[in-house]
Order: sequence, then C-alpha cells, then structure tokens
Amino acid sequence: MTNYIAIDIGGTNIKYGLVDQEGQLLESHEIPTEAHKGGPHILEKTKQIVASYLEKDSVAGVAISSAGMVDPDKGEIFYAGPQIPNYAGTQFKKEIETSFDIPCEIENDVNCAGLAEAVSGSGKGASVTLCLTIGTGIGGCLIIDGQVFHGFSNSACEVGYLHMQDGAFQDLASTTALVRYVAEAHADPVDQWNGRRIFKEATEGNKLCMKGIDRMVDYLGKGLANICYVANPEVVILGGGIMGQEAILKPKIRKALKEALVPSLADKTRLEFAHHQNTAGMLGAYYHFKTKQS
Repeated sequence: MTNYIAIDIGGTNIKYGLVDQEGQLLESHEIPTEAHKGGPHILEKTKQIVASYLEKDSVAGVAISSAGMVDPDKGEIFYAGPQIPNYAGTQFKKEIETSFDIPCEIENDVNCAGLAEAVSGSGKGASVTLCLTIGTGIGGCLIIDGQVFHGFSNSACEVGYLHMQDGAFQDLASTTALVRYVAEAHADPVDQWNGRRIFKEATEGNKLCMKGIDRMVDYLGKGLANICYVANPEVVILGGGIMGQEAILKPKIRKALKEALVPSLADKTRLEFAHHQNTAGMLGAYYHFKTKQS
C-alpha cells in the first residue's frame, strides 16, 4: 500500500500523520510548533517527523500544509507574520527532497483546509467554494472547479485584511476580536476570556456575551457578503474552533448574510460549516500533493 506523510504546520501545533492512496487518514499525532523559535527550528522539526516515518517504512511523498504565504511552485514560504520569526524564505520542498530523496509539496494552510472541504467535505460537488477559517485572524480560500485560485502572486483571498468601515475584517469578526470586545465590556483582562466561556455564559443569559456574539456575526455577514459579490460562490464554508458552536452561529450568520446580499444572490449562496475540522489541513495537503504530482 502506498502511503504519504501529511504535515500541518500551525502557529500553535504541528499535526502530522499518514494518508493512504485513497485519501484516508490512517493515523494522526500532534506536537507543539514552538513558533517563537523561528523558521529554522520548524524546518528541523518537520525533517525529524519525516525521518521518523522513513525509519519504519517507505513513503511515496511528503505533503505539507503551513501557516504563512506559500509559493506552491517553489515550495517555500514567502511571507509570515511576526508570530513565526525567520519563517519567510524557508524552502520546505528543496530541503525535504534534498535530504530524503522523496517528492514534497507545500501549500498554505487555509488553502489546504478549503481544498479538503471542496474535495471531500461540505463543498463536495460545488463549482465555486469559498472557505473561511475564523480564529486568531480570518483566512480565506477560493476553490474553482476543484482548483485553488491563487491569484497573480499567490496572495488571493487574503480576506482578513479587507477594509471595512470600522477596521480590517479580521480585527472585527475574528475570535480574537470577539474575546477582546467581551473582555473590555466586562472590564476584565483579555486572558480571562475565551470563545468557550463566552458562548457558555451567553447561553446562561450574559447580555454582554450575547451582544459580543451578535456584533461578530454582523461583521461576518457584511464581510462575507462583500466577498460573495465579487466571487459569487456556490457554497460558503466556515471553519475554525469557534465554528464548533454551529447550533448557535449558523442561523445567525445565515440571517446576517442574507440581509447583506441582494435576494437573487442570497437565494443561490449556500452556507455550510466545515466537515473535516482538525484533519482538514493534512487532507488538503495530500490533495494538493496529488494535484501537483499528477
């Protein structure tokens, strides 16, 4: 049986495992990224993961999903935020292929998550899929006929930076923005709050938490509508840890999106929540690998 190593490099954790040729995740593990130690450290950790698998058996390739802006043709990171110092310029494809003599492909983590949803998740069968990950910031991905739309310089769908009336989209509608708003409303330090606590207290009647959620949803609806007016997706898929609150958020976001779209577009835009959740990055990395190597 032909297996592939799939690695999903996030700002907090690195998830990794084996995927078979049918696209089934056979096993998965997780280790801290230790992002503060920088790009060279993350590259070394990635190499150690690959080496540990190759000691046991042969694999057909290494598929990587990573935070940061990725050039999928060169196989390297060309931009990363300050959370991962010295990450830009990290040449994963060249380093892995030279060190282990096996093919390697890398793609941006949000693009991988979107690809996973488009191929075998909530967007399966859709012609145009818009996938957003709501977390520390907001990442976006547009899949057209099964292919990631990268734009001219591999920077398409960086929707978190969209300018809205009150600021950038991700500064208004991310989980970080929700937590900050609720903490300030309670005059508490930010570290005393998180998404889980906010939704728990909202269901118990905390009006400030309810107001914070409604505020986030309102901005999400407007931001999503702006993107839909440009991209006209068949389905919009929302992922990220906070979207685990689907029962509360889905009807609210659907209503906000419908109110911000003209009826002819609202009626033809489906809203779904991510199916693959924590495995999306690894599966999307595998799908990307197969596309690049075909």
